[in-house]
Amino acid sequence: MGRQGSGRPTLVADRRYSGAAKPAGKAASGPARRSRRGRTAASRRRGPIRWLLGLLSGLVRVVFGAAWAVAWRAGAVAALLLGVAVAWQAARLPSVTALVDGRARGSVTLLDRSGEPFAWRGDQFGGMVTAEEVSPHLVNAVVATEDRRFWWHPGVDPQGVASAVRINLSEGRGPLSGNGGSTITQQTAKLLCLGRPFDPDQWEDEAAYEADCRRTTLTRKVQEAVYAMAMELRYSKEEILTIYLNRAYLGAGTRGFEAAAQRYFGVSATDVTPAEAAMLAGLLKAPSTYAPTSSLERARDRASVVLALMEEQGFLDAAQMQEAREHPASLSGAAANRSGGAFADWVMDSGPEFFTRDTTEDVTIRTTLDRRIQRAAEEALASVFQNQVRAGSKAEAAIVVMSADGAVRAMVGGREDGAGRFNRATMALRQTGSSFKPFVYAAALDLGMSPMDRVDDSPLCMAITGSGTWCPDNYDRQFKGPITLTQAMAESRNIPAVQLSELVGRENVRNVAAGFGIQGDLALGPALALGASESTLVRMTGAYAGILNGGSAVTPYGLIDLTLQGEQEALMGQGGGIRERVIREAAARELTWMMWRVVEDGTGQRARIPGWQIAGKTGTTQAARDAWFIGFSADYVTGVWMGYDDNTPLKGVTGGGLPADIWRETMLRVLEGEAPRPLPMAPPAGGGGVFVDPNGLLADGSGEPFRSTGDPATDAALAAAFGQPAPQGSSEAEKNAVLDTLMSILSGE
Repeated sequence: MGRQGSGRPTLVADRRYSGAAKPAGKAASGPARRSRRGRTAASRRRGPIRWLLGLLSGLVRVVFGAAWAVAWRAGAVAALLLGVAVAWQAARLPSVTALVDGRARGSVTLLDRSGEPFAWRGDQFGGMVTAEEVSPHLVNAVVATEDRRFWWHPGVDPQGVASAVRINLSEGRGPLSGNGGSTITQQTAKLLCLGRPFDPDQWEDEAAYEADCRRTTLTRKVQEAVYAMAMELRYSKEEILTIYLNRAYLGAGTRGFEAAAQRYFGVSATDVTPAEAAMLAGLLKAPSTYAPTSSLERARDRASVVLALMEEQGFLDAAQMQEAREHPASLSGAAANRSGGAFADWVMDSGPEFFTRDTTEDVTIRTTLDRRIQRAAEEALASVFQNQVRAGSKAEAAIVVMSADGAVRAMVGGREDGAGRFNRATMALRQTGSSFKPFVYAAALDLGMSPMDRVDDSPLCMAITGSGTWCPDNYDRQFKGPITLTQAMAESRNIPAVQLSELVGRENVRNVAAGFGIQGDLALGPALALGASESTLVRMTGAYAGILNGGSAVTPYGLIDLTLQGEQEALMGQGGGIRERVIREAAARELTWMMWRVVEDGTGQRARIPGWQIAGKTGTTQAARDAWFIGFSADYVTGVWMGYDDNTPLKGVTGGGLPADIWRETMLRVLEGEAPRPLPMAPPAGGGGVFVDPNGLLADGSGEPFRSTGDPATDAALAAAFGQPAPQGSSEAEKNAVLDTLMSILSGE
């Protein structure tokens, strides 16, 4: 027991304070007691809140812990499944060489008569090149443009994807629309369509197949990522780049950088310069838009952007960059010359489909095209329309130039000539008008008539069964009475042509025309002689080639032979040429002489070329809906057609006008630098070839100066006999009297 009243304080436990300790034995003051009571009350009030916060914190920790446990296990399972999927996909991938050429169709390369390529069709593939073989500038340009982290990422670049999504969202697009952030490996996976080959039973055509391969959905992006990582597992970076370099589409029908380098620059991908490499890499963004054959300026602007990226990433130094910009890439001669598109289309249509339009092989076709002559025709047409046709005119024209055996040397299908356009030289069936008349005269000459025989040019009316009375008229609405066949043709008089056709028989005329290649529904009535039938320009030009070559039919052709690339032996040969004889050679030579007279002093005078013998015939259809001029020198036959596609009548145009001008401008360029050669023609028997040339000199059918008879009156009569104007002061009666006497002498009477 303790003592009482000893004066010692009672022993108590020490209190703990956050501040300084209170002296032992001292009682707390009143305010201090109140403070403790206040804190105790506040603690009692905060107790439920602390309990609630503690409960919530505990729940969060439990949920987070559970979620983390699920997440890392799910992540581990997903990673395991991804690894399995990637490994499984990698195991199924074929060798690199099996993937470089995945075209569903082949290519056609067309060569001109000199063996130089001028047109391409189908999907061009220049052969496999590896990333190690191509120019380092090309590899650097592709990496700088498409995937600067290509050499380090595992097939997918999260940083690139995040950047692309941010850009798309900032521009108001969906996260997967626009910039895709795809690596080169992912782009290669897309080019391979994730390993799905083209199946014609599943897709309508190759275009539909490729559109499906390019489809962008979340599911497809996941599949693409798996396939890309599988490729990284299966192949080296160089092998992936090799596949990409060979599979990428680069415009103008080219597949792969080797084909594109050859197509645009005429060099291999191993030899491209930095400027050329930048232009090729720039095509990857939009091949058709940036193709230099479409717009060289646009392609150079895009190449400049690529060059800046190459310098920024250290692939080019400042000097190389400056050199590339000062000397941008230029197209090769073959690529720059985009002529011959209509001709190429025609040749493609002339061959079997399985080796042309639908080929699965790589084919080379040698053609008859002469690019010098092709340029001549194109320039001539452009010149006449620019200088002689009113601005804004919708009139069209077409030109065909061929040799006497039917080999087509040039073809212009319209003012906007090019591949895939309507070819008026081969597709447009138009009435031939007076350009048909040579076949009427050919039938007559083949039956033994002479160019100096006479035919009556007087008013004519004929009863046509089922149509009533038909009264043809001459273009000038004048009648000259009895005139020679030569004069009738030179002046393109209608009534003599009808009279002659009825005399020799329409069936004979139809047979001659058909024999020369004017096929189709030839008119049955007397209007046959006036060109009421329809034909194409290429067929009409081929028919005139038959006259030039001495009376044998020709089949116009452009294909010389067709071979598979890499093979020596041709699979097929020439598709045309000289065929059977239609009229006697003597008749053809006389007809050529008569057609020469058309140009010398008839309706075709605007086609004259100084120093050259030119034969031809004009043609104008009813209401001037079509205007023709077809003529030839000793080596080339050229046909020109002009008109409107909708058959609107031409205003103030006849065959002897603008078509003859186009013909002359074409042939001036074609014959430039060549030595003149005489036409293979024969004047009428009995010296009927005497005439007065444009210089006032008498000449015979060869064009050489002819010795005068010494009698001015006789010389004048001879001139009048062959279509020249009557001597000044001579009456028509006097002229006809001289002609009668002269014809008697020439006929041996």
